[in-house]
Parts: sequence; C-alpha cells; structure tokens
Amino acid sequence: MAEKFDVIVVGAGPAGISAALLTARAGLNTILIERGDFPGSKNVMGGVLYRHPTEQIVPGFYKAAPLERHVIEQRLWILDKDSAVTLGYKTSRHGSEPYNAFTVLRARFDRWLADKAVEAGALLITETVVEDFIIKNEKVIGVRTGRPQGEVYGNVVVLAEGVNSMLTQKAGLKKDRLKTTELAVAVKEVIALPKEKIEDRFNLEQGQGVTIELVGESTRGMVGTGFIYTNTDSLSLGVGALLSQVVRREVKPNDLLEHLKNHPLVKPLLAGGETKEYLGHMIPEGGYHSIPKLYGSGLLVVGDAAGFVNGIHREGSNMAMLSGKMAAETIIDAHKMGEFDERALSHYEKNLEESFILKDLRKYQNASGFFETHDYFFSLYPQLVNDAAHEFTTIDSIPKKEKQNKIIRDITSRRSKIQLIKDMYRGWRVLG
Repeated sequence: MAEKFDVIVVGAGPAGISAALLTARAGLNTILIERGDFPGSKNVMGGVLYRHPTEQIVPGFYKAAPLERHVIEQRLWILDKDSAVTLGYKTSRHGSEPYNAFTVLRARFDRWLADKAVEAGALLITETVVEDFIIKNEKVIGVRTGRPQGEVYGNVVVLAEGVNSMLTQKAGLKKDRLKTTELAVAVKEVIALPKEKIEDRFNLEQGQGVTIELVGESTRGMVGTGFIYTNTDSLSLGVGALLSQVVRREVKPNDLLEHLKNHPLVKPLLAGGETKEYLGHMIPEGGYHSIPKLYGSGLLVVGDAAGFVNGIHREGSNMAMLSGKMAAETIIDAHKMGEFDERALSHYEKNLEESFILKDLRKYQNASGFFETHDYFFSLYPQLVNDAAHEFTTIDSIPKKEKQNKIIRDITSRRSKIQLIKDMYRGWRVLG
C-alpha cells in the first residue's frame, strides 16, 4: 500500500522548499517532489535573494548559506545603442549585518535550503515528474508520478511547479495556459571572472556586490530588462522580454543575449570572462490578472505557479518564499482542525490578501498590459533621454539656453507635447 503523507509538495524551488521545510519543522509528514536532478537545477532566477523574507524561513541563514555577495549598490542603466543614462543608490547601511540582499547562484542555494527541509524531516524525491492528481469525492487526495507504482497520497498537495503550471490547469484552478503577453522569456549566462577583477571593475570591496538593471537597448526596445549581478568569482548576465514581442519580431533569445553582451558599455565589464552556464526560462509577467484560483479541496498554489512575480521591483523569490510560508501556516492550522476542504484552506488566500504580495500585485495590475501596448517606453524614451543627456553634456560654443531649446525641439519632433503629457499621466496611473 502506498504511503500517506500529511503534505505533498510538488516542486523544489524557493516556494516549495519553504512550504516543505516549515510543515516538516511543525512535525507534519512531508514529501517534496522535484523533477530536476536536484533542487535548483531547473531554476534560472537572476540571482538576488532578499534577507528579510528568507530569515522568516531560516533565521540567521546568511551566516551559513552559500551566498555570493551582499548587495550594497543598485544601479539602473537606461541604454541607447552606444550610451547610457545611469541612476543608482549605494549605502554602507546595506554593507553590514544583517544586510539587505545577496547575490546567489540558485543551483547552490536551493540545494542548501532543501537540505534544511530534509534535516527538518521532509522526504526529498528528485528526478520525478508528477503527472496527475488522485481525486476522491471531488477532493485531491494525492498525486500520480511517472515512477512505477508512483502513487503518493496526502491530506494536502502544494503546487510549486513553476510557471509551466500544467497541474494547476488540470485541477481547474485556471482555465487556460498563460498567453504570450503574460509571459517573458529569459536567458542567462554565468560568466567566470577572478574576484579581484570583479571588485576592481565594479568599485567594490571584498564581499560587496552590485546589481545593474538595464532597460532600452538591452532588449532592442522590447518590453523587458537586462541584468548584471556580481557573484564571488563570476557574473550573472541575463535578459528577458515579453514573449509576445519576441515572437512577433522573430528574435531568438540567444541573439538577444549576445546583443547585450556586445553593447559597448557592457562588453568591457565581461572582458576576459568565460561562460560556465547557459540557461533559459519562462517568467510569469501577467501580474494580478493572471493569478489562478489559489486553493481547492486538498490543494494550494504557491510561487511562480500562482503568478507571484513583481517585475517592476525585481521581486519573485521573496514572494515565492513567503507564499510557501503562508501555505505552510494554513496547512498546520488545517491539520490541527483535521479539515482540508476548500473552506479550511481558503485562509491561505485571506492571509495573502493581508500581505504585501497581493497588495503590490494589485497596485501594478495594469502595468504589463500597458507597457505591451505602449512599448515605446522601452524604445523611444531611452533614445530621447540619452540624446538629451548627450546634447547637454557636450561642451561647445552654443549657449546653454539654445541647447535647452534644441533638446526640447528634438524631443517634441518625435513626441508632441500633448503626447508627452499623456504618456506621463498614463505612466503615473499605472505605476503611481
């Protein structure tokens, strides 16, 4: 007879591991099923981990976890073909314990976090694909895997299967697959560099890290961003753009990455580096409107499978881990009551509603659709900003008043004053 568990978690990403760790820590018999060779083997996250949410899963984790660098500076580059207008924030307050954020390599960190779940009592099974549910009286009571005699029974199944959430669809929690306008395709390389070169090129001291987000020419003007994150002795370099635009323009993701690598301001940062990893991945970008039903009878959905990604603020791992935590808390309470139906598990969504997760996603609920139909914010406006900066910083014999007038004429020749005012208002409505 197949063994029965209190909790079955499908997917060993940050959301699934967090749920498994906390339910196992509470004494519940928990199994964590991962399709990859090991936790983190399928994850392409750029590599920023936030301290505050992670500490809620493993207090003091940063003293032992395989982290790369603590982030003391965050930069934004608005790219044109041969220039960039740069913004940023650097503070020594993020350079001492308990820190604010870290760069990580997910293949290392996820394995470490999964080991913590195993230490807490969870059973980790890898290289196993969950193919379907076992349902009785309209309640999920287990899953069927691709292994021989692969039926696993449990009181609650937590779906942490990532963006390709076929099981969420099978459960009837969402009607259709995500549209191409609700997905971004992202590609990433890990490029090895001596740590001394990294610290010299990015003006860092030992252990310090920097993140650079790149918009505009990094995606050839498509809606999306590029990124460069400093690791101990490597760089994480990647780019992602809306799948709908990538398909429409017939752009190959790898060509997009090569385009970024050869940008005249990016190329010197990578000089002498050796590519060690290449990964591709889909990211949910539909926001609030793409969130499926988050619970069913014997079922909860967390992390990317639930669409918990805030691309505006580069947040995903923190939402994943905290959604896993809230799922675990809901399951622990349900276990105490001995009830695992929709009513008992609906408290998960109520807790999410009270958290920043759904509040932030609701705040930016129209951002993805807006920028998809107004993509000139990623093409025209970076050009306008860079051209204006070039004109203003070029010292010649032209009086500054004439320069200002020339900048205004150049801008309004490509975007009228009425259009500029409308764009600012619409952008404020979407982001404000």
